[in-house]
Amino acid sequence: MNDQNTGSVVPEGRTRKGGRAALRRARSKRNFDMLPALKRHVPLVEPMSEEQIEKIDNASMAILEEVGVVFRDDQAIADWKSVGADVRDGDRVHLDRALVRELIKSIPTNFTYHARNPANHLPFGLDHSIFVPMTGAPYLRDLDDKRRSPTLADLADFHKLAHMLPAMHSSAHHIVEPMDHPVSHRHLRITYSSMKHSDKVFMGMTTSGKNAEDVLDMCALMFGDEYLESHPVVTGNCNGNSPLVWDETMLSAMRAFNRRNQPVLCSPFVLGGANTPASTAAAVAQLNAEALSALAYTQVVRKGCPAIYGHYLSTVSMASGAPMAGTPEISLMNYMIGQMARHYEVPWRTSNMLGGAKTLDAQAGYESATTLMAVMHSGANYLWHSAGWNEAGMHCSMAKFIVDAEQCAMGYRMARGVQWGDFDEALAAVRDIGPGGHYLGHDHTLAKFQEAFFMPKLFDNNSYEQWVAEGSKDITERALTEARSLLNSYEEPKLDESINEALLDYIARREREIPSEDALNTEY
Repeated sequence: MNDQNTGSVVPEGRTRKGGRAALRRARSKRNFDMLPALKRHVPLVEPMSEEQIEKIDNASMAILEEVGVVFRDDQAIADWKSVGADVRDGDRVHLDRALVRELIKSIPTNFTYHARNPANHLPFGLDHSIFVPMTGAPYLRDLDDKRRSPTLADLADFHKLAHMLPAMHSSAHHIVEPMDHPVSHRHLRITYSSMKHSDKVFMGMTTSGKNAEDVLDMCALMFGDEYLESHPVVTGNCNGNSPLVWDETMLSAMRAFNRRNQPVLCSPFVLGGANTPASTAAAVAQLNAEALSALAYTQVVRKGCPAIYGHYLSTVSMASGAPMAGTPEISLMNYMIGQMARHYEVPWRTSNMLGGAKTLDAQAGYESATTLMAVMHSGANYLWHSAGWNEAGMHCSMAKFIVDAEQCAMGYRMARGVQWGDFDEALAAVRDIGPGGHYLGHDHTLAKFQEAFFMPKLFDNNSYEQWVAEGSKDITERALTEARSLLNSYEEPKLDESINEALLDYIARREREIPSEDALNTEY
């Protein structure tokens, strides 16, 4: 049977079903459903031998026992004393390795995150991973690729995009800082935006203990107090002050999450060579000690509460002092930290898609791609900063947010491993087509092509002539066009009206109770 459109031959018993036109129609359909949590099926990169893992462990435990960790918080010091820790000089806690090991044993190795939309629940830990957008940017590059201060409306746009992009598993929290709202009130508006514009899981602000309590009260309004007691719904992040210091702000927020049985990331903030030794292995030993001290403390506060081994990794340029991304040492440290977290049987967080470039250029692409590939093979569970990060986190780029999300979808596809479900059916197509034919019109191709090979929407793989004819658009222009298209087609996943009213009433009450900076300036 001759195909009149292409001159190719279709085997008897097979039909074209529209051929390439059918392929184009199928490709044009958009699916915004969130991808399930990634279940990894590719080998992990593990550069350390068992002997070297023990070497790092012993070094970290020696740091905890002999050097100690400063906990600049009276409540934390009282808590440590209550379990027999050795406290010296007022706030330096020396932790016996046996105590640390006993405490971290009660951290769950895995659990399930619960979203307000049950379809978006996420198994977490062990061989499951989730992608979470970047947070904390004081600037953005907007839909016109202009660098400026963000507003609450800009934050809402990022939450909408996170909701619509299938590879993003969370709406995070302050993807960008809403500079048009008082600092003291932002945590309320940020949390509401995360809840309102997406029905995925989200993060909670930890800028103070009281702010964390506000976030958790809002979670209780949405899910119920009893539900929070047994269901992780929100994630906090607490950064350590490397080297070897945890402060009152972070510890008070940590306790707020621990007491409500919600997971917190225990994250030393590593600038390799500046606040760690200028050595990859020694930096990991220090970071590991810092993370273990915080993980252990979560279990002092509430035994059995979920906690996540965290870190932020960067190396510092010895020429300028600036943080760098995508370096070989960062990849190696990710691999090593993965091995240590698995050694202690706790889930762990890393940072993904990091870049120091000022625009979405080749540097941004190389740095982010290098980081993504290392992260995919490190076995990390919580892949934070997975979309938008550039300029060392100083801005979130609308264009990069879109491109990064597609890159995460590609990484997701790779990390799932080789799919064998249709192997026999696909081999049968070889017999149908035989020598010299093509597979474009074969039933198996038409049925499977969308899932067989990843087809990037934002990369241009056409001929040069076609690229010129279509306007010579670079990746930034294509990504911003896609961002506008997504925002124009956004449909809000409506909150239950009674819950929405309760949240808005809570925000209004707390904003009356919390002085804004303007009020403070007027008073004084």
